[in-house]
Amino acid sequence: MALVSVELNSRQFKKISRIVYDYSGIDLKSGKEALVKARLAKRLRTIEMASIEEYIRYIESAEGTNELGNMLDVMTTNKTSFFREMAHFNYMKEEILPKLKNGKIRFWSAACSSGEEPYSIAISLMENLRRIESKDVLILATDISKSMLEKVKGAVYSEENTRGLPKEILYKYFTKVRKNPGVFYKVKDNVRSIVRVAWLNLMEKWPMKGTFNIIFCRNVMIYFDRLTQEKLINRFYDYLEPGGYLFVGHSEGLSGVKHKFNYVKPATYRK
Repeated sequence: MALVSVELNSRQFKKISRIVYDYSGIDLKSGKEALVKARLAKRLRTIEMASIEEYIRYIESAEGTNELGNMLDVMTTNKTSFFREMAHFNYMKEEILPKLKNGKIRFWSAACSSGEEPYSIAISLMENLRRIESKDVLILATDISKSMLEKVKGAVYSEENTRGLPKEILYKYFTKVRKNPGVFYKVKDNVRSIVRVAWLNLMEKWPMKGTFNIIFCRNVMIYFDRLTQEKLINRFYDYLEPGGYLFVGHSEGLSGVKHKFNYVKPATYRK
């Protein structure tokens, strides 16, 4: 199929924005037209579709239901890294883990992307939680992107992805595997065993029945408008045990959002 010049008019942009918002809560504000056009053009070439108008008809049809996830993948930036925003892991090590009582220990990585965050949590627990093998520990890793969740399940990361890890952590919790081309590292089974991977749209009903000690929802709310942020933050509050913590991205403070949390320190809140 010959490459087609993709055009995006204001009506189509508003339509795409509404579909994305209704499905995921992500707010594609005015000014994002060029980005949306470029990313949709890439997707259209992949599925050999000639125009955005045709694409809109497709995603609104019964046959195009599964395409919503693919569209969301190209619209969002799944940028993450191991032990990103290290201050949270330091605070967890120094202030939270020593005070955890016996019983169920539950963490939630609420937008886990390709898995670096939940596996960082798991490694941090293994490093700092005494006799972890005798405890009931589980980390829930959820995301709206099915392609990202496949990466979490595979748990294989490139040499570049793991470059920032201390050598002792890399050798202790990863196995070197060779892929053509390059070297990759796979998260060891003992780490993966405490991570439960599941698809979840944060805008829909949450099936979890228990509460969590800590919820990580970092660098996600920047995509949401204020009303959606407020609803999400207060749902998190209900899913935390008394005294539980919410970590948000350091660029996502909750100022201006009505909530019941107590402020602890930047990007750290407690129920």
